[in-house]
Amino acid sequence: MSTPQALSPRYALALLAIVVLSWGLNWPVTKLIVEHVPPLWTTAIRCWIACVALAVILAASGRLVLPPRGDLPVVWSIALLHMVLFSTLVAVGLKFVPAGSAIVLGYTTPLWVALAAPLVLGERSSARQLFGVVLGLFGIATMLNPWALDWSDSNILLGSGCILLAAVCWAANILYARSHRWIASPFQLLLWQTLVAASVLTVSALLIEGMPNVAWNARLLGLFLYGGLIGTALAYWAMSVVNRSLPAVSTAIGVTATPVVGVAFAALALGERLDASLLIAAALIVSGIAITTLLDDSRR
Repeated sequence: MSTPQALSPRYALALLAIVVLSWGLNWPVTKLIVEHVPPLWTTAIRCWIACVALAVILAASGRLVLPPRGDLPVVWSIALLHMVLFSTLVAVGLKFVPAGSAIVLGYTTPLWVALAAPLVLGERSSARQLFGVVLGLFGIATMLNPWALDWSDSNILLGSGCILLAAVCWAANILYARSHRWIASPFQLLLWQTLVAASVLTVSALLIEGMPNVAWNARLLGLFLYGGLIGTALAYWAMSVVNRSLPAVSTAIGVTATPVVGVAFAALALGERLDASLLIAAALIVSGIAITTLLDDSRR
């Protein structure tokens, strides 16, 4: 993994496919982990693994630098909003919600970005963009309708609420990152964001959950290594190369496949049922994300 260079479209698309597969599988993997490890410790351990891997990647490629003072606000905002709040809320939600449903709700983030961008960043929304948001909101309503969701089950309501709140936190992170004037590259700062998140999560886990009583085995270790090495370090490295090699519109199209892949993996790996409401909601939300994201990327 040397310094990222622009690749040919064929290799860049292959890397993008790796990113989509890695992130899509990461949701069922997290679902399996939180069955044995508390949510805060799940996220903290995964962050420490990713932190070590990122340090090795950056050092080997000669790109390891201390974060410039001007980038410290974005380091803290991404660490706290995305890596701490988003990841922890997702881990909590996955204790109560099937992974397929969780990933569809979690990837509503671009819809919240599209809704908030005019207010926060002063960006103008077109009719096409608003149509995409409406499609996505219809998808959310489809997932949360009384026939698809047992509203008498407080755990399901809590889990779904956590996932949606996680998506809002991720959206807030994106809005801040978009307005930030970057000095170092986002990938160079990823190590320090992960280090901050791992430290905050470890202290929080000790205070809230106490020392974990984990029955370690090869399967659980493999799940953690996947989440830290593949789902985080490798995926973000690959994404940094893809962003240099493909047009933003092509990247956006590819990333919208992530929730579809996640739902498929959840059905295959966890045996989750693919009911009509989930499939309709996924189609509406992915379509809404595609419309809003592609329009936004084509403008930028």
